[in-house]
Amino acid sequence: MSKPTPISGFPEWTPAQRMIEQFVLDRIRATFELYGFAPLETRSVEPLDQLLRKGETSKEVYLLRRLQADAEGPAGDDALGLHFDLTVPFARYVLENAGKLQFPFRRYQIQKVWRGERPQEGRYREFLQADIDIVDRDTLPAHFEAEMPLVIGDALRSLPIPPVRIQVNNRKICEGFYLGIGLTDPEAALRAVDKLDKIGPAKVAELLAETAGASEAQARACLSLAEISAPDASFADAVRALGVSHPLLDEGVAELVAVVETAAAHSPGLCVADLRIARGLDYYTGTVYETSLVGYERFGSICSGGRYDNLASSGAARFPGVGISIGVTRLLGLLFGADALSVSRSVPTCVLVAVTAEEQRAASNAVADALRSRGVPTEVSPSAAKFGKQIRYAERRGIPYVWFPGAEGAADEVKDIRSGEQVAAAAGEWTPPRADLRPLVGEG
Repeated sequence: MSKPTPISGFPEWTPAQRMIEQFVLDRIRATFELYGFAPLETRSVEPLDQLLRKGETSKEVYLLRRLQADAEGPAGDDALGLHFDLTVPFARYVLENAGKLQFPFRRYQIQKVWRGERPQEGRYREFLQADIDIVDRDTLPAHFEAEMPLVIGDALRSLPIPPVRIQVNNRKICEGFYLGIGLTDPEAALRAVDKLDKIGPAKVAELLAETAGASEAQARACLSLAEISAPDASFADAVRALGVSHPLLDEGVAELVAVVETAAAHSPGLCVADLRIARGLDYYTGTVYETSLVGYERFGSICSGGRYDNLASSGAARFPGVGISIGVTRLLGLLFGADALSVSRSVPTCVLVAVTAEEQRAASNAVADALRSRGVPTEVSPSAAKFGKQIRYAERRGIPYVWFPGAEGAADEVKDIRSGEQVAAAAGEWTPPRADLRPLVGEG
């Protein structure tokens, strides 16, 4: 077999990086459960008509097709695509299972998603997301929108990563403002403003004119709104100073004030009101979130989401929700690229049990069994080489302790190969220091 060619955009972490990823997922999962979110996993594929009906996603969806169609087999496989986020499949799940769920329904979901993007640092075609959503029947109280940043702030603060800042806005502010200045297609205006960081204000003004029919004065007003940013509720005064009036605008301002003030009471400095945040997907209807990693702002958001009222609805049944998603692979990829995360050893093993002779391997296995039964990660030496060689094997793998079974009734001994200290020990009693039991993840 010739040497395989790597496929860009499909990351494969090293074992050490994978251990860091597992640590991160465990911390995130624990925080989600502290807030009462229950786990859920949905299928990886959805019908194309569902995937394509909301937002600008048609260029990103991967199709699912068999290499050779079976004329006698079930139809419809050619109309399936891999999901590009976890919100659309979650909405479908809620509709299908509404009769079995208790509302408001709180769930977390940690799964792979796929997008046909151009791979670059922090952007992948296959990546892991960690989502939380709260969905209710008929109506969803706005206070749930204020809860989302608290959960994410606690989850990310539990990790050895740089601080984060959550930028929040409310679609009602933008849409109400656009309607208040006379624009008739607020969604087109939202999509244009969402490109502000990518193409700059001059190009956005042109796009507003082309796609939303904005006059020069209306485009300037839209850009003035997008310039408003504040770490507290003072943003509301800046909005009012623009002199635009609309009931939807007032509703959005009140809801965003509640989000910012709730976050400030829980975690001062966590949230900032930033009225340029729009989010590109059409299904958002209220508060929207984007999260930047301090020091990595140029790479954009590592966690985003928002309120949606119409994504999960069928006939008279309506299930509004709010959700936010951590781009786990994106976050880790950026930090791995900067050598900003490290793990104390590249294997989970804490103890290597030496083998004095191959005919004595059973004795070494018994020691390993006793240690494992007490929760100590242990492996047995692959060969009965000289002890010096077995110790070097442990050093290469980063294993901190080597266990030497006693010969002819003598006590066993365990050696800390970092310090050289060696003491008598019994496999049924000895416990390593807590810091050595599992690999430690920290800043690089």
